[in-house]
Amino acid sequence: QVQLVESGGGLVQAGGSLRLSCAASGSIFRINVMGWYRQAPGKQRELVAQINNGGSTNYADSVKGRFTISRDNAKNTVYLQMNRLKSEDTAVYYCNAKAGIIMHDYWGQGTQVTVSS
Repeated sequence: QVQLVESGGGLVQAGGSLRLSCAASGSIFRINVMGWYRQAPGKQRELVAQINNGGSTNYADSVKGRFTISRDNAKNTVYLQMNRLKSEDTAVYYCNAKAGIIMHDYWGQGTQVTVSS
């Protein structure tokens, strides 16, 4: 089992920045990929960014150049630095870990990000 705890959400004005953190615990040795997804009201959950154990990253087109995902392996924590935020970035952000051979999904509880225009 893997447990994920997010922090860092909040209210910010358009053009501002926020940093989300996600601390992993439990069977962390089984984690292959960590990432962030988001879900806005009335919309499906979508991938925002991912980072694998080798440090390779993947971003949604809508956030490229504005968001940066990183991980601190010593702290078992993944971060999402969000710059130049837009109102359309408003959503609940979920931390995700994919673990084991079958890449089982684990989810955090979610953290609200609200960008006011």
